[in-house]
Amino acid sequence: MSQTLSLASIQKTVWDGKLPLEIVLAPSESRSYDQTDPYLIACSRLTYLPSLLPRLRAFFSPSLIDPNSHAHDGWFSLEGVPLKWHYPIGLLYDLYAEADPASSKGGKPDEADENTSIPLPWRLTVHFNDWPHEELVQLDAEGVVMNDAFINSVKEADFLRNGTAKGIMTLSKEDSSGLWQAVQDVDLPSFQRISNILLPSQPFRNVPIRFFLPLPPDSGAPSLKLVQSPISPSISTSQPQTIGTTLHTLLPHLFPSRRTPVLAKPVLHGAVVPMSAPIEEIVRSSAYGDGWAYIVIRMMG
Repeated sequence: MSQTLSLASIQKTVWDGKLPLEIVLAPSESRSYDQTDPYLIACSRLTYLPSLLPRLRAFFSPSLIDPNSHAHDGWFSLEGVPLKWHYPIGLLYDLYAEADPASSKGGKPDEADENTSIPLPWRLTVHFNDWPHEELVQLDAEGVVMNDAFINSVKEADFLRNGTAKGIMTLSKEDSSGLWQAVQDVDLPSFQRISNILLPSQPFRNVPIRFFLPLPPDSGAPSLKLVQSPISPSISTSQPQTIGTTLHTLLPHLFPSRRTPVLAKPVLHGAVVPMSAPIEEIVRSSAYGDGWAYIVIRMMG
């Protein structure tokens, strides 16, 4: 019971996490170039950037050179790089903000201390023209593209956990749409009611977890490498699979030790994940709304 309460407490903390954003209109689309006032908001880490587009379109409408653009024409960039709209905001921040994560010894994620300078609010640029088709799938006015991307990700996680996607496939239409709505509304009770239908009471067959490995600019490859493999929740009947054992197996050159970060550290929701944390517990308590734990590998030193 105490473990269940502990995992529930962690999940609530995760769902309460927010990031302050400062969103500016692309100067090339503004009547006043770079003099347009920014839009400031504290946004849930679990939601997705396109959910902000209707209010951003309304806020910036007096400044838009093109008055015929629509909210679903909007996309976001960071220092000229289009941001993938199907990644949760918290994951995008952990990937690109270059902030020092909170230590597992204490403190809150994204909370600055005397030894850390964290760039908050996070400054992003919104565009309503010139959609980057080579980098991003075009959104639609009805939100079908976003909904489908989210549900497909839920299906993948469900299949790994159970060996079948029967759980998500047999959800009622009301529950299926309600799951997505609960994430958009950051409504944990509604989310738990539906997601508990999908989570098996027995151990997972495989754990839905993905690792993002930043690559140097001169690597000749995309700036991010996604590392994923079917991972059992246990090594043996008496030994659970931990973050440390998983990383040692998948990335032994970066994690030569199963117990201690030496060259790199795993970051989730703005905090360093203990190497001893069982990966199934990580997913049950700290997964994003689509059922995946997205862990960013941050180099040390």
